[in-house]
Amino acid sequence: MPASHRPSARRSRGFHRQVLLLSTALIAGASSGCHRDDAVHIQSDTVRRRNLTELVMATGKIQPVTQVKISPEVAGEIIELPVKEGQKVRKGELLVRIRRDLYEAGVRSSEASFKAAEAALLTTRANERKCESELKRNEELFRKKLLSDSGYDEFRTACEIAKANTASATQQIEIARASLKKSEEDLLKTTINSPVDGTVSKLNSEVGERVVGTGMMAGTEIMIVSDLTEMEARVEVGEVDVVLIQPGQKARIEVDSFRDQKFVGSVTQVARSAKTQAAGTQQESTKFEVRIRIQDKQPFLPGMSVTSEIETRYRTNVLTVPIQSVTTRLPKGSSNAPVAAAASGPRFGQPAGKELEVVSAKKADGPKPQEVVFAVENDKATARPVKRGISDDTYYEVLDGLAEGQEIVTGSFRAIARELQDGKSVTTRTNSGWGVSGKAKATE
Repeated sequence: MPASHRPSARRSRGFHRQVLLLSTALIAGASSGCHRDDAVHIQSDTVRRRNLTELVMATGKIQPVTQVKISPEVAGEIIELPVKEGQKVRKGELLVRIRRDLYEAGVRSSEASFKAAEAALLTTRANERKCESELKRNEELFRKKLLSDSGYDEFRTACEIAKANTASATQQIEIARASLKKSEEDLLKTTINSPVDGTVSKLNSEVGERVVGTGMMAGTEIMIVSDLTEMEARVEVGEVDVVLIQPGQKARIEVDSFRDQKFVGSVTQVARSAKTQAAGTQQESTKFEVRIRIQDKQPFLPGMSVTSEIETRYRTNVLTVPIQSVTTRLPKGSSNAPVAAAASGPRFGQPAGKELEVVSAKKADGPKPQEVVFAVENDKATARPVKRGISDDTYYEVLDGLAEGQEIVTGSFRAIARELQDGKSVTTRTNSGWGVSGKAKATE
């Protein structure tokens, strides 16, 4: 080989030697880190004391506290409708007038029948007096044996019939009087006045339309008059949460039409009968109506959509853990695998009472999963059984199982739900990456 090529060959052999050394170092580093990679990466925080307010979320609509549906009690054609939708009305103000020709004729007919009954009563009384006088004369003849028994019986029977006719005529007058009163009432019902002060919130009929109505059942709904100065939210609450709600509890209300505003209210009524939706299907649900009086005065309209948060229970200065920290595991001595199919513990963002209870009756004879929180002790995860109390949107109250200041696992979801086991090594996230001894700084 020429001498000019020897330096180049030495440089090539040196380069290959450096690559080999670097590869050896990388393999050695990977081998030394195998045990660290077996640890589960987590985030952690400490058990702290907080104030908790348990909230029940519900959606519904705004409705007036006082709302009157105007329906006629008589049938006929609308001849006068002096109000419009949205118009304010006063109590006693004219709302609707129905054609009254037929009812005026009915009143006149009833008056004539009443007078005829009075005349009939006068006739029967005159016949009664005549029969009584004839009976007295024939009693003298009967005592003197100048009248036969059969003749006397005829006069006495005729007198009794006359008295009965008088009684019947008296009752006929009462019937005619009642009929006349009914006809007069029907005539008055052709005019409908407002029963309350309020606003015509809905108008369904127009002049010239025919409406139907009787005194025994609701007729055509002509309009709705509402008092819009007092409004309430009518929300539907599930059967699990309704037992926590009582009249007088405070509530915060968000109305879709008033963005970035929250209104204050209080519970006034909790339904005692359920509303079942989609009965007999997989989507069947049972709801109870809860009414919340809105204290703020705003131009609310009936039917606006609302979302309410009802404050049911409150705790002060209690031990708390993040909701996502609570999971389920089988007791020691059974399989340590996470209970995914029968997870009775909470999921991310689920407040108390909202988690799914899916523990099957088929597994009732086996060990039941228990709620645990993983504590961090000497870089290992320790499953601590806990007893929960109330919750808000972020934290659970811990009644038993943990101490204040104790370090616990708060994430990730995969680590808590699947990867962590009792005694498993863990590494905690720090600002610069992953470290065995590092711990995430929690913020309030």
